[in-house]
Amino acid sequence: PISVISSILCLRCRKMAYVCPAALAVAPMLSVANRKTVSARKQCTQSMATSTPSLMSRSCSGLRTTPKSARVGPRAGYTTRHRSARARTLQCSAALSALLFDCDGVLVDTEKDGHRVTFNAAFKQKGLTCEWGVEEYGELLKIGGGKERMTKYFSDSPDAEPWASLKTEADQQAYVKELHLLKTALFSDMIRAGLMPLRPGVARLVAEALAAGVPVAVCSTSSEEAVSTIVSVLLGEEVAKVVRVFAGDMVPKKKPAPDIYLLAAETLGLDPAKTVVVEDSAIGLRAAKSAGMKCIVTKSGYTGDEDFSKADLVFPNLGDGAMQVTLKDLRMLVTEVDSITGSIVP
Repeated sequence: PISVISSILCLRCRKMAYVCPAALAVAPMLSVANRKTVSARKQCTQSMATSTPSLMSRSCSGLRTTPKSARVGPRAGYTTRHRSARARTLQCSAALSALLFDCDGVLVDTEKDGHRVTFNAAFKQKGLTCEWGVEEYGELLKIGGGKERMTKYFSDSPDAEPWASLKTEADQQAYVKELHLLKTALFSDMIRAGLMPLRPGVARLVAEALAAGVPVAVCSTSSEEAVSTIVSVLLGEEVAKVVRVFAGDMVPKKKPAPDIYLLAAETLGLDPAKTVVVEDSAIGLRAAKSAGMKCIVTKSGYTGDEDFSKADLVFPNLGDGAMQVTLKDLRMLVTEVDSITGSIVP
């Protein structure tokens, strides 16, 4: 597979940048904001090359990276033994702490033909006349959580059923909870029937991470039952035994709040800065970034036009063909630079 990410060291700011090595050839794979960032970093790196040519070497897409043969020498009194120990320490700290997936829109593109359809089926079984259309549901997705979505929708029409018959907040909450349980059961039946396939590259990347000993978990605003059904049915029972699920009402605030990712980090003992999240929506991206984690985005049916300028990388999907997002690519997102030698620690 084509390597998706390359690393460069800016000699002016001493920070890392991550770009696609074939950025000029596969620009559609990157967001507009990312392409602008690539251009700016390229100019910064090339401007420094004129003053310190011995520290630079050519690499893909016109970008430059520091080769082993031209690294900055050790400072006075800093021995090779010290430098090696430092490199080993940084190499350990640069390991990928975990890979966290959102569920809906990331593992499976469930929203339009899965969740929306089963919400409407649940409404009908309860005798409600409301029906969520494709565009209307797209707007409702800006609200994280199915129960929260229904509560907002019903509250906007307090004189219509079911709110017209439910006068207290407690009654309303109980009704929404019951309705959501029905909807979840209908959705789980759809998954078991094989009507919702995994998105490209998901099974491959999960298997690659687990084989390398990298913890994998799923963090979602959907109910725990729905997420667990997707994992066990579509990824398999053996995978489900080792992939933790953090979902539903495990946290008081749902995305875009970072709570679900913070819970995963605390429970699994993760370093957020070394954790990579795969999301598909702007609210999910905000949650991951607020938790201090790296985040790549695979756009889904409802999120193609959302603002992903804060994402570390943006792709149409994880890929199963010639273009793939691999575990090696994700490790590069958490790679550190040795501040003494100026070299990249793999």
